[in-house]
Amino acid sequence: MGVLEEKPRRLGGGQSRCPYCGLLQDRVATLDQDWVLLEPDMNPLAHTVPTEHRWIEVSDGRVTVYGVCPPDQSQRCRIEHRLACPAQPLPDLWPWLTSLRGENARRAKRQDDPEPPRPPEEWPDAG
Repeated sequence: MGVLEEKPRRLGGGQSRCPYCGLLQDRVATLDQDWVLLEPDMNPLAHTVPTEHRWIEVSDGRVTVYGVCPPDQSQRCRIEHRLACPAQPLPDLWPWLTSLRGENARRAKRQDDPEPPRPPEEWPDAG
């Protein structure tokens, strides 16, 4: 067996739209040969997230729930989109999550609202 000269192959996941709010969510493989839908571009410090909600990415791109308590202070994790989805009723698990859900609600509303009318290039002569 030789030395691997390439980077490890990452499992493909992709993105899909949430059926509740319409925002994108990352589809990521788990170590248990399953899939989880995670909030994109959100990597909070693991110690700020309850143990049962910490998803840690391993070297091949899969994720697993990270139950070490307390985690290393610099460890980052991911959370499921359903926790940040503004269209799903959930308890207030953490203060920063409430802020994220509020921001996602505003983003979803902006996504649905048509662009406001722009003023004409030249204004008519008003006298």
